[in-house]
Amino acid sequence: MHKEKKETLCRFGVSIPKSLIQAFDDYIKMRAYKNRSEAIRDLIREKLVEQEWEADAQDKEVVGTITYVFDHHKRELVDSIIRIQHQFADHVIASQHVHLDHDNCLEVAIVKGKPSTLRGVAYKLKALKGVKHCRFTMTTTGSSLR
Repeated sequence: MHKEKKETLCRFGVSIPKSLIQAFDDYIKMRAYKNRSEAIRDLIREKLVEQEWEADAQDKEVVGTITYVFDHHKRELVDSIIRIQHQFADHVIASQHVHLDHDNCLEVAIVKGKPSTLRGVAYKLKALKGVKHCRFTMTTTGSSLR
């Protein structure tokens, strides 16, 4: 069994206006954090992940999902979606298709690669006639975070 190395914690003080800390405490309660430290750690990690996304020039690899809702009755739309996924076969790891109702389907494509390439895949899918909504969400591969 591999034990994870425990990192040394660093304590620091922060001065924050009372109204802001009250709003932050509401945020903490709403998201069920145990304390401010956990929430601050997550916010810092989130910003570092965003910075990693923007570091496209450094060839950082990210993972993410492209989630889209579409009208499956639109002529040739499903073929166009599949064609795009095959065009980016090295980046589309998997996809899940769900029937929402008689007219609408939801699909989630799990993607991996450079942010600019993955955004391009999302833009191509979003531009298809019959795609009603499309959202691209990136996250880190975790390799650069502790």
